[in-house]
Amino acid sequence: MDSRSINLRGFAGSAGKNIMQGIGGFVFGNETSESREDSYVERSLDRISNGTIPDDRRSAMTELLSVVGESRSAQMSFGAMGFPVLLNVLKEDREDVELVRGALETLVGALTPIEASQGPKTEVQPASMNSDLLSRETENISLLLSLLTEEDFYVRYYTIQLLTALLTNSLKRLQEAILLIPRGITVLMDMLMDREVIRNEALLLLTYLTRDAEEIQKIVVFEGAFDKIFSIIAEEGYSDGGVVVQDCLELLNNLIRNNASNQMLLKETMGFDPLISILKIRRGSAFNFTQQKTVNLLGALHTVELLLMGAPPGEPSKDTSKITNQTALAKKNILDYLLLLGVESQWAPVALRCTALRCIGSLVLRNPQNLESLASKQVGEESHLQPALNAILVIILRTSVAQEFVAADYVFKCFCEKNPNGQALLASTIAPHPNQGPATHGASSDMPFGSILLQALVSSDVNGDMEACCRAASVLTHVIKDNLQCKDRVLQIQLETPTPSLGRTEPLLHRIVTCLSVAALTEGENEQSRQSEESYIQPVILRLLIIWLADCANAVDCLLESAVHLNYIIELASNKRYTGCVRGLAAVVLGVCVLNNASREKGRDAFAVADAISQKIGLTTYFMRFDELRKSFLHLPSGQQHHKQLSRSSANSMSDFQEIEEEETNKGEPHPVLSEIFDSQFVSFISKLETDIRENVMDLFSRTKTATAVLPAELEQKNGEVDGEYIKRLKSFVERQCNEMQDLLGRNAILAEDLVRTGGGSTSDSSERSSSGRERVQIEALRQELEGAARRNEVLKTEKAQIEAEANNQRNIAVKLESDLKSLAVAYNSLEQANYRLDAELKTLRQGGSTPYPDVEAIKAQAKEEAEKESEVELNDLLVCLGQEQTKVEKLSGRLAELGEDVDTLLQGIGDDAALPDDDDDDEEEDDDDEK
Repeated sequence: MDSRSINLRGFAGSAGKNIMQGIGGFVFGNETSESREDSYVERSLDRISNGTIPDDRRSAMTELLSVVGESRSAQMSFGAMGFPVLLNVLKEDREDVELVRGALETLVGALTPIEASQGPKTEVQPASMNSDLLSRETENISLLLSLLTEEDFYVRYYTIQLLTALLTNSLKRLQEAILLIPRGITVLMDMLMDREVIRNEALLLLTYLTRDAEEIQKIVVFEGAFDKIFSIIAEEGYSDGGVVVQDCLELLNNLIRNNASNQMLLKETMGFDPLISILKIRRGSAFNFTQQKTVNLLGALHTVELLLMGAPPGEPSKDTSKITNQTALAKKNILDYLLLLGVESQWAPVALRCTALRCIGSLVLRNPQNLESLASKQVGEESHLQPALNAILVIILRTSVAQEFVAADYVFKCFCEKNPNGQALLASTIAPHPNQGPATHGASSDMPFGSILLQALVSSDVNGDMEACCRAASVLTHVIKDNLQCKDRVLQIQLETPTPSLGRTEPLLHRIVTCLSVAALTEGENEQSRQSEESYIQPVILRLLIIWLADCANAVDCLLESAVHLNYIIELASNKRYTGCVRGLAAVVLGVCVLNNASREKGRDAFAVADAISQKIGLTTYFMRFDELRKSFLHLPSGQQHHKQLSRSSANSMSDFQEIEEEETNKGEPHPVLSEIFDSQFVSFISKLETDIRENVMDLFSRTKTATAVLPAELEQKNGEVDGEYIKRLKSFVERQCNEMQDLLGRNAILAEDLVRTGGGSTSDSSERSSSGRERVQIEALRQELEGAARRNEVLKTEKAQIEAEANNQRNIAVKLESDLKSLAVAYNSLEQANYRLDAELKTLRQGGSTPYPDVEAIKAQAKEEAEKESEVELNDLLVCLGQEQTKVEKLSGRLAELGEDVDTLLQGIGDDAALPDDDDDDEEEDDDDEK
């Protein structure tokens, strides 16, 4: 008793009253009007804390529960001073089960919001503040989790409800606290095996707990969540079950949303058979779709969507996970059940059909096997079978619900994306049907896909068929997108004119432009009554033209065959009675006609289109259309309604798309179809086109035309004019024309650059921009001259280095030859000395005896003659080499002198050394004369 008294006095004394009075006075204004409830709460808490009689404490708890559950002021007062008291009861009085029940129920009441009509209107919610106070301490959450192991049913039940209320108001904080508590999630998972009421509450609790909490999701899956979830679903009767099946599917979706590891674990442990069992319905079970069954089926289809989305966009394994899930689901024949729900069950709710169609699209997206399977599927009764793609096309053309059109159109978008073979297959069937007439309405089941599509495209002669024409144009966009062969093939289709008696035909592309003009006329005549219905028709047809003309010069040439088409597109881009989206898309069409124009025919080339834009719209206004289009894209809704998390609060609103569509259409906002048709992929494509168009237009207006229509009279030679004067006059004319061309090019460059970068501006400073353009041209010319001089200087430096290297090489050769000459001279001197010695010895021998000796003089003369001949040959060769080298040295000396080098300095010392051998030769010659 003492501890309870201390707790109450410590918190509910002066400090507690200050908190209560401060918060209550600030929120509710008049403190005296609520004082009775505040004092009543305080007395009840005092009786619970300090009471000694159990019945009195239980009675006080009951009274406290009553007032807290009915008054927001009492909730505020309880939050200021009641938590310590009741938490102490949960800790210390576990044996008093009834008191613990009352405490838990009171805490639930304190955390449950009360309608504003029962109290003063205020932005501060007492229930939210109480949840924040209770969840601040992890010990409080741990205490509540420990109560889940109690044997009393109501203790566990109220504890689950209390935790759910905490999650509703303080989700992130409670998620963090439960992760810190050992076995906290395990205890909650055990509640799924409890009695039905507690199990259902535990499901709801886990649904809140696993939202956007990856760590908790992993632990829950590790604790066997998949097995328990599908066991409960089977026990409840699959899609025929109640709200429990919905909660199970919501929990399942939380566990696999953007979580590749959990998706893989589901596939490997449970497989997809339990999921397929939920989607199984009996063929022809009309009027058997209750609201709850519809919600359950929507939840199962949402599970399929999450599996087909794979991992989060940033993860590398996204595509792998997605393809794996696509393949695994296809093996379970899920395509048959999706076609039954989305295509054959036209009596099913609209939301169900739309979601099933989206699942079909995601199932086949970039998956060759699934694409082939869808292309070969037949739907309908045995006697009225038709291809699945034909049936989906008929849904697009006939449905009155825009969301169903968008969902069915998504199927064709996914079927044609990165599937050139599938596009070619569909394009090959586009041809007029023999039984098709101009007044035919509707599609026969035996007509091929292309004939149905073509019939809808040409049905715009009647105003009521404009929407079907628009939807067919959307499908044709997917068929020809990024496929040049399909574009050219469809371009060759010829149609009869509206007046067949004339016997003429026109290309399909021309008929599309006609449909666009009819749509504009229809919208103008019925602007108020049909605004919501027709507002997306023109943008969708313009999108078809953009996709068709992009990277297809033949289509551009075909469109420009008639000047009426160009004038009409210019009218769409310039007339302010059309929306910013229409004007912007028309501007893109014009830009594509400039960008992909390969024609050289006068009036149809790129310069002619750009000139028409400049003359009839103005470049400033034209480039402003791109800004308007970008703004209209920003104002479109996100288009992600089908990716909403399905919960109890959103289930009813998603069960009927038709009501949602009517509400959104009547708000005066852009049509919901636009947010789906103009997705991020198309917006990025338009942004890239805009950049290319701006650069191309700037380039066109920065250069002159390549052809001259009329030769000026000044170019003709006058009678009696001599050739010299004629040439001078032509030079003067050319110089004048060059100056004018530089001036015009400078002005065009400045103008185009300003328009492209800033979207245009004031014209008051045109003279300044003109002079600036001339200055830029002059500066560019000077810069080019400077660059040329620098290049010439570099060439001269290179030549100088080469000459110096060659001079050094020749110098080295000359030194080597001089060395060889010296060696030859030394050898010659040695030979002469040996000759002198032999002569002396011969004279001595002659004087010493009378023995006849050979004629030494003759021998000597012969040897000398032979030696002289040999040395003369070698000396002549050496002199020839020296002459050649002397010639090279003279040429190199001249070139070095031109480059400013001192030749005498370079050749200093070479002449003196070379003179030595000559002196020796002179001495030798003198000695020979003396001997003679």
